[in-house]
Amino acid sequence: VVSKMDSILEPLCFPERPACSCSAVGVQSGGAELLVCLFCSESVPTQQKDALLRHLLLEHKLVIADVKLIADLAKYLLYWKGRFMEQSLTDFCSVIKTNSTGPVEKQEEYFLLCDVLPEDRLFREKLQQKRLEEVLEQQQREREDSSFHRLCMFCNEEFTGNRSSMLNHMAREHSFSIGLPDNIVYCDQFLDTLQNKLDNLQCLYCEKTFRDKTTLKDHMRKKAHRRINANNHKYDRFYVINYLELGKTWEEVQSEDDRELVEDDDWSDWRAHPVSAVCLFCEHQSETMEQIYTHMKESHGFDLHRLKTELNLKFYQQVKLVNFIRRQIHQSRCYGCQQAFDCRADVLRHLEAEGHMMALPEASAWDQPQYYFPTYENDALLCTLSDSEEDETDTTEHGEDVPVIAEDISNLRDIRQSSVLGQLLRSRASCS
Repeated sequence: VVSKMDSILEPLCFPERPACSCSAVGVQSGGAELLVCLFCSESVPTQQKDALLRHLLLEHKLVIADVKLIADLAKYLLYWKGRFMEQSLTDFCSVIKTNSTGPVEKQEEYFLLCDVLPEDRLFREKLQQKRLEEVLEQQQREREDSSFHRLCMFCNEEFTGNRSSMLNHMAREHSFSIGLPDNIVYCDQFLDTLQNKLDNLQCLYCEKTFRDKTTLKDHMRKKAHRRINANNHKYDRFYVINYLELGKTWEEVQSEDDRELVEDDDWSDWRAHPVSAVCLFCEHQSETMEQIYTHMKESHGFDLHRLKTELNLKFYQQVKLVNFIRRQIHQSRCYGCQQAFDCRADVLRHLEAEGHMMALPEASAWDQPQYYFPTYENDALLCTLSDSEEDETDTTEHGEDVPVIAEDISNLRDIRQSSVLGQLLRSRASCS
């Protein structure tokens, strides 16, 4: 039986690893909700998902592909239980024949239910969009909430009002950033998770346990572990990006800047120098924004202020432009002509030699929803951007095709129609 299961399960990645039980989607399902078998009266609580999937495999020879990407498994199972009562299993599932070259009596047929089937794909996306709407509602409540009250987990400074004040404080004063406040959802639960690790003398990055707080602080300083581990998928549920589309994770390139941060030998009271802004083109850092803008202009011939004025860039257009340039440089590609190079140094030589520093491509190349999300999670340069005076009066000229969720929008219908996240979902659905 073991060899038979291995030959089927290995390419399908089933059963899931227990560590992934809090995957990016489906993480808010009610614990009391039951998961029902598609063919018999068997049912289990959601926490015992693997037991039901194993039952489907061994008793009914059915495998559901990419279970961890299903936003609401209980509703998914109920839907297909009803459909299987109406039509034959083979009308929906691919048939996998084991031992196909052996004797007929030793051959077995297994059935694969996956999103290659258009009906399955559409229903998965419907569940995903419903989950996205729930998350957007929760995020909007947190953005408007002014009852936040918490102590900083590093220095015990007290914060009240909005969650952003404490998150920004930890990033600025302790060089510990879990991301921009508006990229996070279920923030209280996120902070509870981190605080619990520290209370248990556990490193937030490698999760090793230490004998006392002093040893833990020294370890996190020396090992540059003042951050969370992007590979720990238990954190996925706290980032809105994980709810956008099937299989998308929040892990982005974020270690490059961390490696270059100057260490302070005295890390008493868990305090550190504010995170410096990093140049778009090299590893130079400056403690003030004017210094970094001056450096880019004098050392690289790149004038962000001038581009903002000449192109009348609104705040979110500046965000997208910065993230676009960051990504192109990281990928060793000229953003002006799209020529690829072997390393960053070659790109910089090309940009300067060809005069492409200020030669932006058409706006359609960088003015895209994907560049709303930071290329580097801890990019302090993004915090310095601001609207131009014209933005306050001109809302149509040079406008963006895809608006973001405004601070004063609390109506879910408005969010559904205008949010970047919703737009991304609709774009993806139209391309599939």
